[in-house]
Amino acid sequence: MSAQPTDPPRTADGALLGGAHPVRKTSRRMADGREIVYYDDSEPYLSGATPREAVDTRPLPPAEDVVRGGAQVRYDPLTGEWIAMASHRNDRTFMPPADEDPLAPTVPGKFPTEIAEPDYDVVVFENRFPSFSTRIGGEPGLVDGEELWPVRPAAGRTEVICFSPEHAGSFGSLPPHRARTVIEAWVDRTRELSRVEGVEHVFIFENRGKEIGVTLPHPHGQIYAFPFIPPRAARMLEMARKHRDATGRNLLRDVLDAERRAGSRIVATSEHWTAYVPAASRWPVEVHLAPHRDVPDLPALDDAEKADLAQIYLDVLGRLDRYFPGDDPLPYISGWHQAPVHQDRDLMRLHLQVFSVLRAPGKLKYLAGVESAMAAWINDTTPERVAARLREVG
Repeated sequence: MSAQPTDPPRTADGALLGGAHPVRKTSRRMADGREIVYYDDSEPYLSGATPREAVDTRPLPPAEDVVRGGAQVRYDPLTGEWIAMASHRNDRTFMPPADEDPLAPTVPGKFPTEIAEPDYDVVVFENRFPSFSTRIGGEPGLVDGEELWPVRPAAGRTEVICFSPEHAGSFGSLPPHRARTVIEAWVDRTRELSRVEGVEHVFIFENRGKEIGVTLPHPHGQIYAFPFIPPRAARMLEMARKHRDATGRNLLRDVLDAERRAGSRIVATSEHWTAYVPAASRWPVEVHLAPHRDVPDLPALDDAEKADLAQIYLDVLGRLDRYFPGDDPLPYISGWHQAPVHQDRDLMRLHLQVFSVLRAPGKLKYLAGVESAMAAWINDTTPERVAARLREVG
């Protein structure tokens, strides 16, 4: 992996993406040199009649200075995993008041935000406090000169994706048209980040709720371009390789087919997608959403699959919000499992995992002794009961 900073390649400025769902992509630079990309599906921006020309005038230090000497990955010889060290993230924004929302559009005469424009549809920008960055210099080495502990720069990229200019909400509060635009942004970011030197895995996710540890209520997600294959993905690839060696088949394909045959844990189906509670789910509430066609990642989806995804994913999130009685939205983590950028792409099959740490209204599933110390999971319910409830609230 190169330790030199790189400027990731990107689609030409002003390009139209999305095929049947046109989206205009416009790339700009922020005051500190970070990239910001607008994905517009509405006028006057979609046609280009009004260009994105707002200038970020904040007196920010160069982005390179924020991460210099503060981001690295260290190897844990006991687990074979890389652990990111990002001490500069302690200074990130925490639950600001609505009039100081850093993800809101910048209104003239008021608090300047990360987005210089007075309005936007969907926007993606480099995280100001990244866990991984192309701007990190340095060379691989050893902690304390010990061969047990290799260390290297945390090269990669960490991005924020804002689903809406509204101060509060989540993906589930979007109308289908805007959800489709977010999907196009996910596709484009996966494609672009996969071209960045040193990136091995692209993970797109959304955290929702204070119980998850969310520090900003603004509807947004994140995108991590890892310089390694993260542990859960690596373990899934290992199991998929063993399954293929034993059967000649794809493990994730077989899982989907088995869930559809059983039917007892199916939550919802559409022409191109199936949502189900996995037979061995570990979280109190957990749903997987998988395409019917074998595809490795989001860029491999066709227009019909993306349009269908916008509808069924909103349906699933709506069911999750109605899972428990009451008006409090369900806290959740939602993440896309995609094939690695360079290796074992034939082993992984695209799917979404969304789960909650809430085991009952007002009661969290704490990862205590056996879960945290030994990674031995104990579920407080059964997948069949969860699936039945999600069908009931549909």
